[in-house]
Amino acid sequence: MKSLGIVLIALGLIMMIYTGFNFVTKEKVVDLGPLEINKSTNQPVQWSPIVGIVLLVGGIAIFVTTKKTKV
Repeated sequence: MKSLGIVLIALGLIMMIYTGFNFVTKEKVVDLGPLEINKSTNQPVQWSPIVGIVLLVGGIAIFVTTKKTKV
């Protein structure tokens, strides 16, 4: 369980720093034999930094409340 807490903490920090990313899609507009016209469209993917804060707090809670187990 502690490893899950560490992963959530790291993911929360990353999501607070980077609030989104963009990717480009290409769409064929015209295709007339050897002539081809493409349209590139920028597609943003964004999320609120509050999501990162929630993951960070949840990860800290899991990390702190998990008891040590002796193997």
